[in-house]
Order: sequence, then C-alpha cells, then structure tokens
Amino acid sequence: MSSTGRMKVLVAGASGAMGRQLLPRLSAAGHQVVGMTRGAAKAEEVRALGAAPVVADALDPEQVARAVAEAEPEAIVHELTALSGALDMRHIDRDFAPTNRLRTEATDHLLAAGRSVGVRRFVAQSYAGWPYARQGGPVKSEEDPLDPAPVPSIRQTLAAIRHLEDAVTGAEWTVGIVLRYGGFYGPGTSLAADGEHTEMIRKRKFPVVGGGEGVWSFVHVGDAAEATVAALERGQRGIYNVVDDDPAPVREWLPAVASALGAKPPRRVPRWAGRLLAGEAAAVMMTEARGASNAKAKRELGWQPRHPSWRQGIAAD
Repeated sequence: MSSTGRMKVLVAGASGAMGRQLLPRLSAAGHQVVGMTRGAAKAEEVRALGAAPVVADALDPEQVARAVAEAEPEAIVHELTALSGALDMRHIDRDFAPTNRLRTEATDHLLAAGRSVGVRRFVAQSYAGWPYARQGGPVKSEEDPLDPAPVPSIRQTLAAIRHLEDAVTGAEWTVGIVLRYGGFYGPGTSLAADGEHTEMIRKRKFPVVGGGEGVWSFVHVGDAAEATVAALERGQRGIYNVVDDDPAPVREWLPAVASALGAKPPRRVPRWAGRLLAGEAAAVMMTEARGASNAKAKRELGWQPRHPSWRQGIAAD
C-alpha cells in the first residue's frame, strides 16, 4: 500500500467533474472517503460514488468547521470550483469571482478546520494553464515563476491562485500539496462531447489568434484524479504540475482537436482582432502562454498518464 497507508479522506467539491472521478478511485485504493458538497440534492450522488456525504457551504467557516470536526479526516482534498457555462474572456475576473472566493476564503476555512483536527495531509487544486511567466522557454517546471505582470482582467484570479498555493504549501503543521492541473478534457469538462469549448470549436467560434504560439497543457480528468490519489499517498510538501506529456501551441492543438471532432478547421484572426473580439487576456493565452512539464509528478509520485497525449485522448473520449 502507500507510504501513508489507508486514510480517512474528506474531499471538498465532491460532486464536481474532478470529484466524480476522484471519489471512486480513493475508495478503490482502500481509503475511507467523506464527500463534502454544498447542496443536499448532491448527497445521494456522492454516496453513489462511494463516499459518505456531508453537506456544508465551503464559504461558511462554522459549517466547514462542523463538517470537518464530525468527519475527523486524516487528510483533506480541496477540489472546490464554481465554474459553469461559457466563460466571458473579456471579464475573466468577474466570471471567476466565485471560484476565487473558494481559492481564498474556502481554502482558509478548510485549513483552519483541518488544523483543529490534526489533518496530516492537505491536497489542493491549482492550475497550470496560463499563470506561468510569459518569458523564457515554452515549457515550465514548478520552479519557474508565475506571471509577475498579468493583464488586468486576470489579476484577481492569479492573486487567488497565489493565495491558495502559498497558504497550502506554507502550512507547517501538515504536508501541504498543490496540484497544478492542466486544461481538463474528458467527462464533465468543457472539452467533453457536450462541453462548451467543444461546441465552440464545432461552431468555429474558437479561432486561432495571431500566430497561435501560446503553448497549452492538457490532462484527461481521469488521469488528473489518479495523480491526485498518488499525491495524497506519496507526495511531499510542494507543488506538482499534473499535465500530459504533450504541451502544444494553439496553432497545433486547436486544428487537431477540430479534426478529431469532425469539425471544420478553426478560423484564424490577427492578434488585434482577437484582442478586439475576446479581450487582451484571450489574446495573451493564445499567443504567449507557456506550457508545463510533468517530469516532477512522474518522478516523485510514480504517476504516468493513461492518456499521454491529448491527440489520442480527445479523439478516443
């Protein structure tokens, strides 16, 4: 078994796309799982996934404290987000405001509650998609800096990511682990068969902006869940990129995904037009974003993605 043995694990965000992948994998690995969800309507779904449900609003510190005290977990996995529907790329901070509160306030509530019951391990979701500094090589490791000067419309979102990462890895009373996931594809994600990004690609509403030099990293949501189990069991304090083996520029992956979906090739628009249509942040992500390396996760967690490349993974999904 793992170096930490079987644990009682509380998963916050148990009914989300990641939670639905993670709960059965944790149960199959022998862990006793408690799934925290905000609404009572999701409780049966959590139970069906192999976890004991607990209902709590992650933004209410008293509800979080009570849920954690009753569960008495040895580990907490924080997978809370509040994303639904299409994202307005012009107003990312506005659309991410609920998720940013979960990355700041809810992180603090979960850490405080975890500390009060002596949680030994705390794993939290972050993002490897666009936060790295837009300079130097095209693929970044966990040691590389995040963007010191993000465009205005994503500053609050990057600040929330920094808060989560600093709070979790800086919690000296536990083993704090941050997982920077790549862009998800697979069931329940925006690149699922019925996902919003898939629909945009099919309708040619997801163009290649400028030269499409921005490098994106992806990961199948099931592979990300398996990496999360590995991090819970074997990870050391710190940050891990959880991405596939194939970071790729937009000019490469977007036409390939369109082809895999049986869609027409994406439109191509100059950077100035992309900025005009979708805002500066979208233009930056399309032309300047950096990808992420999974070498550390493979080396330290013993993790190998079952879908090494989005090229085969998205087509097969």
